[in-house]
Order: sequence, then structure tokens, then C-alpha cells
Amino acid sequence: MQQYLQSKKGLVQNVFNQVYDQYDLMNDIISLGVHRIWKKNLLNMMNPSKNQRLVDVGCGTGDIAKLFLNNVNKSSQITCVDPNKAMILKGKKKLSKFKNLNWINAYAEKLPLPNNSFDFYTISFGLRNTTNINKSISEAYRVLKPGGRYLCLEFSKIQNLNLNSIYKIYSKLIPSIGKLVVGKKEPYEYLTQSIESFINQEELLNLMEKNNFKKIKYRNLSGGIVSIHSGWKIK
Repeated sequence: MQQYLQSKKGLVQNVFNQVYDQYDLMNDIISLGVHRIWKKNLLNMMNPSKNQRLVDVGCGTGDIAKLFLNNVNKSSQITCVDPNKAMILKGKKKLSKFKNLNWINAYAEKLPLPNNSFDFYTISFGLRNTTNINKSISEAYRVLKPGGRYLCLEFSKIQNLNLNSIYKIYSKLIPSIGKLVVGKKEPYEYLTQSIESFINQEELLNLMEKNNFKKIKYRNLSGGIVSIHSGWKIK
């Protein structure tokens, strides 16, 4: 599934080139800190064990990797993938005390990784920024081991009409907040547009099924502001 907005040449890269230095701060501000709870929910769903391998795609500055490693007492190997070089450099600096991280500059649609390599594949607020959702999910399936699990944390469609009305009003304020904190509103105009145009929970579930994932399900958080989709590679 091709995404029109994200397919505009250089758009997404330019967006993250502008915001990477204040990326973590803005995540805290615009989510009121709740993104940390969402990510902990993702980790709790994984329930990882020592020595299991994770690939975190669209890793940003490494929040998921940090949570994973702290959970398994730093005993696992993690591959962090992001298309933005500046974001990776920020993540390396932030997580410099962790020695078992491998950072790769690449896109979700074409991972330079071998088949059947990972116990977990996570993508947190990254699938929405890919040019092709179907290719990204197909690549996730390819690199997972048989018995491996795919988990996607992403903005979704709110189920409650009243909450949705409030959220839409708040979303219109986000570019102004970005202007105040980062000095630019355009990246956050893209943020709100990309959330609004992203597919709904059932549509993402259907794409996972078409890409051979089994035991697929999703869980809404914060009334559907975000959801976590999960599926298993059986063979």
C-alpha cells in the first residue's frame, strides 16, 4: 500500500532532519508524557527473555531498545534501524553505555538483514512514515525467525466520538507547539497530516494477514489514539 504523502521525494527525511535534536522533548510535550506508557505497554506485550534478538525499525533515538535491554538485564542483542542518520547519531550518544546495540541506517521497506534472524520485530510510530506499508510488513516477516513476533505501535483511529472531537482540536495546536519548542511548525503539520491519513486498525490487521502473519490482533490504548498490532511468524 503506497502512501502518497510519504512518497514525496525527501519529505520525511527533511522533516526528521529538522526535529531530531528536540525529538525526545517534543514527544514528551505533545503526548503529555503518555508515549512512555504506550511504549511500556509494548514491552509488556513482548515479555522478552534473555538472549532473544530484537530488530527495532524506525528506532528514533532508541527508546524501545533501552526498555528491552533494561528488561533483560542487558543480555540481548538489538539491531536499531532508522532511515535518518542524524537520528541514529542522537541515539548512539543517548545510549552510549549500552554495548550490545547495532545501529543501521536503512528503510523499513528494504532491510539489509538476513532472513529468519530475529525473535522480535518492533516498529514504534514508524510504519506511518514509510512509503509503502505492505513492503514494510513483508520485510518484517522475512527477517523474523519462525516463531518470531511482530509488534507495531502506531497512531490509530479513536473509537469514542467525544474523545475524537477533543483530540482533533488538540491536534490543531501541535504545529504551534512545534514552532515554540523547535522553531518550526512545518514538521508538525506533517505529523498531524500523516496521522489523519493513516489506515485504521482493521485495515492494518488485514495487511498483516495478507503477509502471512498468524494469531494477529490489536489492542487500543488511550481510547484508540494509538494501537498495538501483534502477529506471529509460524513458519
